[in-house]
Amino acid sequence: MKRLESLDALRGFDMFFISGGAALIVAIAKLFPDNGAWQVISDHMGHVPWDGLRHHDTIFPLFLFIAGISWPFSLANQLEKGKSKGAIYKKIIYRGLMLAFLGLLYNGLLDFHWDTVRFCSVLSRIGLAWMFAALIYTSVKDLKKIIAIIAFILIGYWLCNILLIAPGAPEGADPLSKEWNIGCWLDRVILGVHCYRPEYDPEGLFSTIPAIGTALLGMLTGRFVKLDDALYSRRKKALYIALAGVAFALIGWGWNFFYPINKALWSSSFVCAVAGYSLLMFALFYYIIDVLNWRHWDFFFVVIGMNSITIYLARRFAFFNGVQHALFDGFVNQFPEVYQSIVAECCFIAVQWLFLYFLYKHKVFLKV
Repeated sequence: MKRLESLDALRGFDMFFISGGAALIVAIAKLFPDNGAWQVISDHMGHVPWDGLRHHDTIFPLFLFIAGISWPFSLANQLEKGKSKGAIYKKIIYRGLMLAFLGLLYNGLLDFHWDTVRFCSVLSRIGLAWMFAALIYTSVKDLKKIIAIIAFILIGYWLCNILLIAPGAPEGADPLSKEWNIGCWLDRVILGVHCYRPEYDPEGLFSTIPAIGTALLGMLTGRFVKLDDALYSRRKKALYIALAGVAFALIGWGWNFFYPINKALWSSSFVCAVAGYSLLMFALFYYIIDVLNWRHWDFFFVVIGMNSITIYLARRFAFFNGVQHALFDGFVNQFPEVYQSIVAECCFIAVQWLFLYFLYKHKVFLKV
């Protein structure tokens, strides 16, 4: 089956923000300190301290959602090639564990600081949540049963969050606070000093469970897109995906009033809200690229999207900063001081993109 260009472009758009795009927007906003709109945009380039939702909070779940969309296509391709279910299950588990291992490398495993190395990571969350979701999706064929599993995960997680509380909590303590949330307590007890923060780990153990729901919602989206175009035209698919996005956004917004949207807890309301955003963004990219066939403009994002894991890991191991300073410091200094941070961020993005373009031209793609 033909690769969905819109999916690569959306993945690249998503990764752009952590590859310098967010820093570039913040630098531009500093030119307009008295402009309220620019300051709001700048604020959205960072995470909320606890409850709430900003654009930067959508990057991680959108990536996981996109990984989910891809799986029905990959699964069908493997089945067409005659792969056995056993071989497919092994590949699923291998991919999940390999991503978790890459997450350990990203966190400094090779520094050999065993007493403080962080076990959890963005890559481990993606790997494990996707792995369990893929095992469920591959094993359960009935659509209603998959929907029931997603509902069970989200509602069950919500009930655990509001009904269970950390041991020793005083009367009236908030079960959704960092101090007394049951998931945060489990992170402190099990992970200890290996937590990202003293109170909790934003990619912790318990909060991986609702992330499985995020991946499964992506897989159901991929399943729908994969339907024969004779049954649903691509235009109708884009419309229905967008309507689903609005519905999930409204569910997340409504749930937020009594179960706050919270990325660190990966609250069920957060799952619904970011599913709404992910569906709407995918519908937009799918409609423009794969329905209207407006391409070429997306090439910048496609190059990033087809090597997304590479650029994520490269941020930890590569020498982009050094290359940028060596090649462009003189050029940057030619500009007035007020514009230098903007030019520097553009140069940093250019160095990374050219590296990815080199890989793209030579068909080198890191696949896990």
